Amino acid sequence: MNKHVNFEDNLFILNVRIRMIHDLLRLDPDSGLFLEKTVADLEFINAALESLTKNLMGNTMLLDRELEFDNLSDIEWRYSQLLTEFMGDSSPFPVEQFPEIRDRILPLRNNSAVRKKAVDEIAGPAELAQAEPVVSSLELSKLLQKS
Repeated sequence: MNKHVNFEDNLFILNVRIRMIHDLLRLDPDSGLFLEKTVADLEFINAALESLTKNLMGNTMLLDRELEFDNLSDIEWRYSQLLTEFMGDSSPFPVEQFPEIRDRILPLRNNSAVRKKAVDEIAGPAELAQAEPVVSSLELSKLLQKS
């Protein structure tokens, strides 16, 4: 991954990919054509979310860090919902017909739950992140003092 990470663009792209797969599950795709590619896409999204989560957790100086954590949490929730739907009864790729898929999807669901919990613990409630001042009162008074 590049040294400079554009979290907003990366999360947008992942969100679009999640929505695309969600839409695919509403159709009747040919499993011979789409099953393996769809599972590979789900695995790619997992790897990308893992990378972005680690990068964001390690980047404590990012200006919009709280906002990006909130966005990441939202994308992680959407991804988790997609994985649940993918394994659901209404999926065009029923687990009963493709039992090997369960072994590939269950670890993705577990990874997603672990990441979401970690992100939510660090980010804290969204209300707190918005209520916290960007500059503390002590810093503000020092900034306003005459030289």
